Amino acid sequence: MGKPTGFMEYARQDKIAEAPEERIKHFNEFHTPLTKEEQEIQGARCMACGVPFCQSGKILNGMASGCPLHNLVPEWNDLIYNGNWEEAYYRLVKTNNFPEFTSRVCPALCENACTCGLHEDPVSSKANEYGIIENAYAEGYAKARPPKVRTGKKVAVVGSGPSGLAAADQLNKRGHTVVVFEREDKPGGLLRYGIPNMKLEKQIVDRKIAIMEEEGVEFRTGVNVGKDLKAKDLLKEFDRVILACGASNPRDIKVPGRDAGGIYFAVDFLKSTTKALWANDMKLKDGTYISAKGKNVMVIGGGDTGNDCVGTSMRHGAKSVLQLEMMPKAPDKRAENNPWPEWPRICKTDYGQQEAIAIFGKDPRVYTTTVKEFIKDKKGNVCKAVLVKLEGKKDEKTGRMSMVEIQGSEYTVEVELVLIAAGFLGSQDYVTKDFKVDVNARTNVATAPGEYETSVKNVFAAGDMHRGQSLVVWAIREGREVAQKVDLSLMGYTNLSVQ
Repeated sequence: MGKPTGFMEYARQDKIAEAPEERIKHFNEFHTPLTKEEQEIQGARCMACGVPFCQSGKILNGMASGCPLHNLVPEWNDLIYNGNWEEAYYRLVKTNNFPEFTSRVCPALCENACTCGLHEDPVSSKANEYGIIENAYAEGYAKARPPKVRTGKKVAVVGSGPSGLAAADQLNKRGHTVVVFEREDKPGGLLRYGIPNMKLEKQIVDRKIAIMEEEGVEFRTGVNVGKDLKAKDLLKEFDRVILACGASNPRDIKVPGRDAGGIYFAVDFLKSTTKALWANDMKLKDGTYISAKGKNVMVIGGGDTGNDCVGTSMRHGAKSVLQLEMMPKAPDKRAENNPWPEWPRICKTDYGQQEAIAIFGKDPRVYTTTVKEFIKDKKGNVCKAVLVKLEGKKDEKTGRMSMVEIQGSEYTVEVELVLIAAGFLGSQDYVTKDFKVDVNARTNVATAPGEYETSVKNVFAAGDMHRGQSLVVWAIREGREVAQKVDLSLMGYTNLSVQ
């Protein structure tokens, strides 16, 4: 694949990011794509390795190595190297329903498992994926293709995040009639209200939704299944139901002063900004969103959501940003016990942190630290937080390591806005209780290993609601797999591919 000597002749080139000082002035995507000629050269770097780990999606030492969708990365890298962009698009969408999303928000598991990256820089496959799908829209390849034959079977998908959309897309292509129910005002789930606009502009979501509608998928928004529409009524109307509601229960911080004003869950903060932008022509209007302007902001939790809170606060005009992480800082380079092609457990400085460093002159992250108490002002709003340092200790009985407080290490910081980005605890129980489906100890919907049908006949589950909080690419894979299982249960056979 690619040019046999390309990896020796050409250096890696990726999309160029706008300078932090400039990009915090707006909420648009801030990378400049490569030209087609530059991307063709990057395709030439794909080195025809005998075992393409980039597309393996194997779990190694508890983490995925390569793409969980098994994207045919070497094939479409070779195709664009040879200038065959249309065929590259068809190979790309063979395994991935939404490359317009993954090419923007996926952490590029393919690149981290790239053989070229063992000793040199990996192939810029994520940028090439972006180029392929955007070229397909520009040239008209990514147009709607409604199914020619309908089966007469009806499937309800509850939730319009990436897993629900993938399931709906697959089942509609098969010829089933699919209706997607979404409790928010617009479809997209976390793609719309969980991921900030500067990572995924919402017209990109709308563009794909419009194509799905043209192909026959129906979206019913503002319908909260389990409350507005009961499970028994849904099961009467549809042959099968897929629950893809996400893991939307945010993990809370239970310390004194938690009831103070000015403390929010990250998802509510991010959603308020997205809704305010779209209601006011991409400009923030005072009083329409949770604002960080002029405030000392504290983000509790690392990961993508914590970083998104940092980046959004920078765009609001925060006075300062502090990000707390309970765990120690990861190494800057792979440790000996984390060899390639495992996912690299290294410290990643993402866009929001880069912006804070550029503006404030230091990394906003403070490691091995947590909140011990929030202090209120006379109006009941948070004004300070008592922090405490942590250290790892092994439990003598269980042998497990846990982070415990270091006595006497407390200190106080000023803070007027606290954003809790400590992860999610599973599905919301009003849905699972209404459908009477079994859940596991983590409140995810329970199924047999490798299966998607729940304890209730004709009810299936997929995505974060099924596997727990994860990446968009995993949600798409689960959506494709549940669609295959549903199709098999409806028709007695299936021709839907998963990979």
